[in-house]
Amino acid sequence: MSLQQSRYSAEETARRGDELYEREIRRQVETAHYGKIVAIDIDSGSYVVDDNALAASERLFTQHPNAEIWCIRIGHRALYHMGGRPVKKNP
Repeated sequence: MSLQQSRYSAEETARRGDELYEREIRRQVETAHYGKIVAIDIDSGSYVVDDNALAASERLFTQHPNAEIWCIRIGHRALYHMGGRPVKKNP
């Protein structure tokens, strides 16, 4: 798979992807697929749900070879988290 140049800035991709997710996709996927990844083609509105971003993106590219993809973890604010662990607060 070769890489293509994005037609949008990172900010525009995120804005469009988040908007599509909130407006059209969330209510269709959140209950049944919590914690999985949704890859969204921000041009067509098509999306694919899978266990990880790579698998979801590859499946979406199969359907839409020129897709501009934004990925979201269903039910979470971020796609990934980095390091650390919850800290117990003293009463």
